[in-house]
Amino acid sequence: MRKNFGAKPLTYPQPVFIIATYGEDGTPDAMNAAWGGISEMNEISLCLSAGHKTVKNILARKAFTVSMAEAGQVVACDYVGLVSGNRVSDKFARAGFHATKSAFVDAPLIDELSVAVECKLKDYNPETCILRGEIVNVSVDERALDAEGNVDVEKVAPITFDPFNNAYLKIGEKVGQAFSDGKQLK
Repeated sequence: MRKNFGAKPLTYPQPVFIIATYGEDGTPDAMNAAWGGISEMNEISLCLSAGHKTVKNILARKAFTVSMAEAGQVVACDYVGLVSGNRVSDKFARAGFHATKSAFVDAPLIDELSVAVECKLKDYNPETCILRGEIVNVSVDERALDAEGNVDVEKVAPITFDPFNNAYLKIGEKVGQAFSDGKQLK
């Protein structure tokens, strides 16, 4: 037996992306967005309505960064999704975030978040709210690397959004080996 929930955006996992931009005056801004993902080898797509200050900043600067929210920063990451940059001009600082300018795009990296995808704007459709960015670099803070220089998911502690229960869930437990485990059925 199944329970029907109707036509709703309910899937697992939903990323918790923190989109960072610079405003007209160079002030860093950030917002929380769960509707997005990789859409091509060097492209990320996000569903962001035109009223967001972040969208206005992206259209003006043609650049943005996408960081994965982390368990250790859940309060700050949730906060930037609750408060509008159109009303709170210093919400980046109020969240306790610190910025370092990306060497690849005109957008800030959030020092407190380990993994960032640095993007140039490809296009934006205000009717569908789809914003696409060209991935020009992925940077990872050294604190999230193991001794061999590989990303350690336990050190990153990324979170996902649970839309069924309005909760954040921590990612981390390995349950299999990609491109390998299925060979058992060949």
